[in-house]
Amino acid sequence: MPAILAAVGGIARELELPALLERAVTATCELLGARRARLEVPEGGVAEHGRGRPGAAVLELPVRAGTRTFGTLEVEPGDDGEFGRRRREVLGALAAATGMAVEKALLVDQMRRRERWLEASYDVTGALLGAQDLRDTLRLVAERARVVAGGTAGAIARPDGPGRLVFEVVEPPGEDADRLTGLTVPAEGTATGMAFTTRRPVVVRDYGAHVQKQQRDRAGSMPAMIKDLDSAISVPLIVGEETLGVLVVAKFRDKSPFTESDVQLAETFAGHAALAVEFSRAQEARQQLAVFEDRDRIARDLHDLVIQRLFATGLGLEGVSRLIADPVVAARVAGFAQDLDGTIREIRNSIFSLQAPAQAQGSLRAELLRVAVDAREALGFEPRVGFDGPLDAAVPDAVRSDLIASLREALTNVARHASAKSSSVEVTVDGLGRRLTLVVRDDGAGPPREAGRISGLANLTARAARWGGHCVLADGGGGGSRLEWTAELPVRTGEQGGRR
Repeated sequence: MPAILAAVGGIARELELPALLERAVTATCELLGARRARLEVPEGGVAEHGRGRPGAAVLELPVRAGTRTFGTLEVEPGDDGEFGRRRREVLGALAAATGMAVEKALLVDQMRRRERWLEASYDVTGALLGAQDLRDTLRLVAERARVVAGGTAGAIARPDGPGRLVFEVVEPPGEDADRLTGLTVPAEGTATGMAFTTRRPVVVRDYGAHVQKQQRDRAGSMPAMIKDLDSAISVPLIVGEETLGVLVVAKFRDKSPFTESDVQLAETFAGHAALAVEFSRAQEARQQLAVFEDRDRIARDLHDLVIQRLFATGLGLEGVSRLIADPVVAARVAGFAQDLDGTIREIRNSIFSLQAPAQAQGSLRAELLRVAVDAREALGFEPRVGFDGPLDAAVPDAVRSDLIASLREALTNVARHASAKSSSVEVTVDGLGRRLTLVVRDDGAGPPREAGRISGLANLTARAARWGGHCVLADGGGGGSRLEWTAELPVRTGEQGGRR
């Protein structure tokens, strides 16, 4: 009896499920002389003590507290044969004590989980007070959800056009995250898409097999690691009537499933996280609006004050040059006037670049400026961009796409091969609207002896030839390289005479 009481007391004192299960099977074998004891609790795992014999008889007892059954205790008798009445009574007492201890441990575990999810919500709120940007907020949400839920990976998927979601953030950083970040999945046939469209949590077992089955037509584009996905929770991020995205917590190479409690707590956390994301979006929008307003003010000042004064000064210099008897001096003054004209064009380009973010998305100039800005990270600097002529009116959509792709390719080549410290881009359309010219200059190492070594040069040449133009990479004259790409523009409807 003292041994039984000690065993029951030891089981009851354990608050951690793995240790509790291990103590229960160990006590069962020691008290009853059993060869093997095995206890499985779906919400807590499996513990086994001793080694059994193949085909041996096993006694099974439910582990319950009240009306709730938590698992099954399997016991294989020892060498002295089957259990008698006395041993069965002891085994029943151990199973009952284990059931009550498991119930208590599960309640404690659930309370601790709630505390951890609440702390995660506080972390996200604290990040908002620290004025984190939207991407940092998304990363924090994914990271905290992964840690608290005991997952291998956490991710945020957001809408990417009709019927598609893209994984913008994947945690933790590493090769696996790099393979999954930017992955686009359809809203139909995926757990992530189902959570987004139904606005309800979705729990999946053997998630990798599910993804491969549902997306077998896309298997070539899916990362190989997808097959290692096991359990996953997909929870929508909802604010009012809008679904901002989906929070996904997944386990790789881990068969233990997420529990119903995990899903409920993740859903509550997702509600707090959605508010954080919405707050970050609103804060980011306010900051952008302030920047746009400031840029608009600067652009107006440049246009209304600086350009007008420069224009008046240029006119004055032209008038003065006509009054100067010495032709050399007159030519120099006229040259100064021409320099002012060039400065005015540069300022107008700057005004357009200041106003472009707030202008319509269809503007060709705005798209070219975005390509230049996107190349800044690879180049280490932002290239200067200039325009001349009726680009938006004269360049049709078919030529526009090749022009944008060619500029992107040219700047990529500068970043890879030139080792340049500065670069300039000039895009012009002649006065008749017939010829488009793109010139990209840099102050780098200059073109190689074999032009074929430049990556993408063949693509540039092919795009130019498609429109009757050419692509030439040459020495920049004062050092560096000069790439000229041209296209003959189609005759617009209503024009007379011109080529077809």
